[in-house]
Amino acid sequence: MRDLDYLTLLSHEYPSAEKTAAEIINLRALCGMPKGTEYFFSDLHGEHQAFIHMLRSCSGIIKAKIKETFGNDLSEEEQLALAELIYYPERHLKHSAGEPHLSRDWQEKTILQLIQVTRVCSKKFTRRKIRQRMPEAYAHVIDELLHAEGDYPDKDIYYQEMLRSVLDEDAGYDIIQALCTLIRDILVDKLHIIGDIFDRGPRPDLIMDELMNLQHVDIQWGNHDVSWMGAAAGNPACIATVLRIATAYNCFDVLEDGYGINLRPLSMFADRTYHDDPCDCFRPHLLDKNLYDEINPDLAAKICKAISVIEFKVESQLIRRHPEYHMKDRLLLEKINWKKGTVRIDGKNYPLKDTYFPTIDPEDPTRLSKEEQDLMDTLISSFRHATRLQKHIQFVFSHGSMYLIRNNNLLFHGCVPMNEDGTFRAVNLFGKPLKAQQLMDEIEKKCISAFLSHREGMADPYATDLFWYLWCGADSPLFGKNRMATFENFFLDEPSLKKETYNPYYQYSTKKEYAMKILESFGVNPETGHIINGHVPVKVRKGETPVKAKGKLFVIDGGISKAYQRKTGIAGYTLIFNSHHLALAEHRPFLPGEEDTPTVTEVDVFKERFLLKDTDEGQEYLKKISDLEDLLSAYRTGLIKQQ
Repeated sequence: MRDLDYLTLLSHEYPSAEKTAAEIINLRALCGMPKGTEYFFSDLHGEHQAFIHMLRSCSGIIKAKIKETFGNDLSEEEQLALAELIYYPERHLKHSAGEPHLSRDWQEKTILQLIQVTRVCSKKFTRRKIRQRMPEAYAHVIDELLHAEGDYPDKDIYYQEMLRSVLDEDAGYDIIQALCTLIRDILVDKLHIIGDIFDRGPRPDLIMDELMNLQHVDIQWGNHDVSWMGAAAGNPACIATVLRIATAYNCFDVLEDGYGINLRPLSMFADRTYHDDPCDCFRPHLLDKNLYDEINPDLAAKICKAISVIEFKVESQLIRRHPEYHMKDRLLLEKINWKKGTVRIDGKNYPLKDTYFPTIDPEDPTRLSKEEQDLMDTLISSFRHATRLQKHIQFVFSHGSMYLIRNNNLLFHGCVPMNEDGTFRAVNLFGKPLKAQQLMDEIEKKCISAFLSHREGMADPYATDLFWYLWCGADSPLFGKNRMATFENFFLDEPSLKKETYNPYYQYSTKKEYAMKILESFGVNPETGHIINGHVPVKVRKGETPVKAKGKLFVIDGGISKAYQRKTGIAGYTLIFNSHHLALAEHRPFLPGEEDTPTVTEVDVFKERFLLKDTDEGQEYLKKISDLEDLLSAYRTGLIKQQ
């Protein structure tokens, strides 16, 4: 018998033997249901249109379900139109309001079609679970229509009257939108984002809006995410970093329109300081066009140079504050010969491609000028008071982590730092050497503490420096390289200096025995578990595969970011984990208005169907069943009185 106090508390939720027994029956039945489908995405990098389409189409599954529902009863064109409606109901209903095809007859036909698709999609779920995912206002109507099948003539009149009432009360659009949302929600039981929502692409803020509308989503932080987390906490180096990347990739919309960051002070400073400087080394990558904040590329280059110089200065100050980061080799401003226009690296002098630095004092090169300091004070205030950004980053914290173990899969963005001999690397960031899981646990705890103290107005500026280290530190599990060669890429021509060497993890993790060792170190069953990573683009064009270590490791960064598609040859992966198999969906570059039906390949087919009892959720149900059985026994023996 469990602790009587605990059972007494449980009795408030289940106040009678009958209710307790009913819940036991329900939970036991649930455990015998097939598991829901999990979707894994990685490295979204602000590509909102492509990601939202992949997500809303369930990586092609919705179109397959429509085909399964209607077969040849609907033409290919009609099936595609129905699929597009399910993906974007708000777009189709809003933009086409009043058009003939949205007449009362169209609404009735569409509702009935959507009901049929919903029935097919919900076959492996209980009626209770489907009801829980319905919008409350129309849950009764949708539930009744879903179960309108059968030879009951008297009830047919009831269903017909219900549908007629929906249309009479102008609720057709609402029901259609609710059914489209329900279909998508059923098919994506859980969504895992393996890091890097932000940077390079145009609108990560719109991705965050989409994620926040979902019921079951988790985020494993990437290094591009933590730089934004640090920026939201007011860290100067992180702010300079995210601004430099945004300006380098011409992503002004997300800053000003998305998050309300006032760039006018930076723009004016850049134009004034570098007015006669072409800033050729800082020309932006024009991958996307700004819709709201169109910036002349010449001015964008000046802005990029202005914030980059500030970035190098504040990073140098940060590195000086933290000798435990072991990053003195990145203090490159201090190694410049200002008269000769060269920089000394590893004992050799290299000419700089750009030698115009009007804001740098050669006697104290890392000190911000008064104008730069005033500008940074303004930007720090702007980031810390950007309401929408703060809301999004709070969600990244509340739904995110350094890693996640779910259903015997180990999810993390970057790497587990390792030594050249394949052993786990001891990293001393917090006064004691930590490895693998312990290192990630401590990092996560420190990040949460730093952000919470910022929100409460008690921020320790040194604490938020950790976000910057995680962005680019050599032993950062989220970065996984020996250095970030930003300075070298801007100012030097020597290719060898621009090389960023990956941590030995990326070599060893592709071998089955090491992948199993990593799984075991996190408490995951190495025989049945998998590692799921992002971060490193898989160069499909060169014959690389996302499946490594004989099926123990999946690397699912396939290049959804336009910046990587020339290297990868595709436009992203979705890993799909349902009750039958693990499968990879390989996507083509997204083109608005065109259907993207990915190539889906089964990579691990299960001998037996994966049931809910085999999942983490199912194990929680089994534990609750045990608790309820003890409560039922307490009721029946009189230890606890029924209410």
